[in-house]
Amino acid sequence: MSDALAARSGLTAILITVPELAAYTERWRSVSRSTARSHVPLTELIPPHVTVLVPWVAEPTEADVRRLADAVASFEPFELSFPTAGQFPNGTAWLKPEPYDAVVSLLYSVFQAFPEHPPYGGEFPDPQPHLTISSSEQGGPAVVAEAREALAAAPAPRLQLTELGLWREGEDGVWRQFDAVPLGAR
Repeated sequence: MSDALAARSGLTAILITVPELAAYTERWRSVSRSTARSHVPLTELIPPHVTVLVPWVAEPTEADVRRLADAVASFEPFELSFPTAGQFPNGTAWLKPEPYDAVVSLLYSVFQAFPEHPPYGGEFPDPQPHLTISSSEQGGPAVVAEAREALAAAPAPRLQLTELGLWREGEDGVWRQFDAVPLGAR
């Protein structure tokens, strides 16, 4: 996410939240800060997650939530793991979700349901699903190397992806979940 988008407040987002990884990612996320909110560690702003769509609808209605539910109705819950680490050109370090193709398909189904809300405000035409462990300013090769060593020594916990969380950023910059949509609900 660019600094301009990160600086906006009051956003809503659709996320794959993975609180099961909080203890595992704490070592990186607790010392990393958002460029827009440099006074607070990532761990205090938002739990570990894979962004599905941000910004989403400013004031989601029941119809918006139903449209999202319809978009993910054909996706049955599946096991999710984070076996590899890498970084984007800007230095942001991340863990890659697997099965990657299933996560990409899920994201694109949501994108197609909400074409009026392009991912990251249209800044990244081909977003790559990831779990940020360190922002661009604190990330880089050293964090990626450390993450790869940690993954080799003890893999990140696996989890069952059963729902997408609906989140809103508060005036204090902290994200809070306000709803969820189950996968595979018909």
